[in-house]
Amino acid sequence: MHPSEVLFQGKRQPLLLPACDHYAGSEKLMLKSMALQQELGPLFDITFDCEDGATAGSEPEHAQMIVRLLNDDGNRHNRIGVRVHDVASPFFDADLSLIVGGAAQRLAYIVLPKIHSAAEVARAIKTINQHATKAGRSTPLPVHVLIETHGGLREADAIAALPQVECLSFGIMDFVSSHYGAIPGAAMRTPGQFTHPLVVRAKLEMAAACHAHGKVPSHNVTTDIKDSAVVANDAQRAAAEFGFTRMWSIHPDQIKPILKAFTPRLSEVNEATNILTEGKNANWGPISQNGRLHDRASYRYYWTVLQRAKLAGLALPDAAAALVNDPQPAT
Repeated sequence: MHPSEVLFQGKRQPLLLPACDHYAGSEKLMLKSMALQQELGPLFDITFDCEDGATAGSEPEHAQMIVRLLNDDGNRHNRIGVRVHDVASPFFDADLSLIVGGAAQRLAYIVLPKIHSAAEVARAIKTINQHATKAGRSTPLPVHVLIETHGGLREADAIAALPQVECLSFGIMDFVSSHYGAIPGAAMRTPGQFTHPLVVRAKLEMAAACHAHGKVPSHNVTTDIKDSAVVANDAQRAAAEFGFTRMWSIHPDQIKPILKAFTPRLSEVNEATNILTEGKNANWGPISQNGRLHDRASYRYYWTVLQRAKLAGLALPDAAAALVNDPQPAT
């Protein structure tokens, strides 16, 4: 049996996405991001931004420009999504009509900001699907949801449970601002963002909701765009202490530090390879390695380590490559 069949026992495996989600608002920055993605490969996603990227009065033109870039040959890997205006905005429906209607086959996902409830997301998904179906898309268009309001946080679990939602992102600046001074501005950045109780609670609840439903929790931006050490520290803490598996970038220099922080180390890959190889040889029964017990619970963990390493573009040992590249059975 394929490892995924044995280890997950017919359940859907947790979703995995590239560890970095890079936001770009202007055409100039979008083109630079696309060039970098062509250079590095689909190791990171790009999100074109309508909400904060479009200047007042030029919203339709901005959306049309995004459609042109999505359909361009430069979108080589089809790993570009779009953050549209919020559902209460007069531009929301127009964004979907133009962008989903004009580039449904090339879109990686749609990002919904300022969400207040699961019902709101469900209504938005219905509208997205109408435009996608009309444009000839045969597979559901993935949806990412920004958790940055009190209502969004309160219903994070219900939002993550929606089948078409694949990622929740924490919007720290709007979340802190929504407390109208009760949370200090210092909590928008390190170290406050990792220590203030209300922000810590919000991050943990959102991440837990994602993991409960096999979805991807994405950490907020680092606003210090000049110091790569700050970005690396934020990414490491987000991964190690809060369970995030993805993080926003707002400057090209942030992409590589984020990818490095979320990519398994070679020592972890080697350990996972050895344990899974022995486990497979034991027909996925319990084994003892270096005096430690391993069974299907730990095998699932190490299987995910190899999947994340593959997604990050690491050169896997031959034994690891044989495990993860073994084609899965058709479902």
